[in-house]
Amino acid sequence: VQPDMYPGNCWAFKGSQGYLVVRLSMKIYPTAFTLEHIPKTLSPTGNITSAPRNFSVYGLDDEYQEEGKLLGEYVYDQDGEPLQMFPVLEKNEDAFQIVELRIFSNWGHAEYTCLYRFRVHGKPA
Repeated sequence: VQPDMYPGNCWAFKGSQGYLVVRLSMKIYPTAFTLEHIPKTLSPTGNITSAPRNFSVYGLDDEYQEEGKLLGEYVYDQDGEPLQMFPVLEKNEDAFQIVELRIFSNWGHAEYTCLYRFRVHGKPA
């Protein structure tokens, strides 16, 4: 979402639940997603409670679609590597140009959740 990984230089949204809809440059068959947050060692507070925790990813046919095709439900591990890859878990034959990231919780920050990088991996349709 941002070109660098400096602490605080993220796309933040209020609370612990939110979503992001991304239009890709072309239709792809998604194979995996990566979510990246700064490591605890770079955090001024020594923790990353604003990191996403429980999230899911959906493929959409268009940006107005209410309910897309579930591609997987995941947990970002705050004690894991800053860059974490998650494979598509729900098998499907569809290609998508629009992907929705839905965040259901963070690691305990009461005010906001921070997204640093979200990437979609796949094969061109």
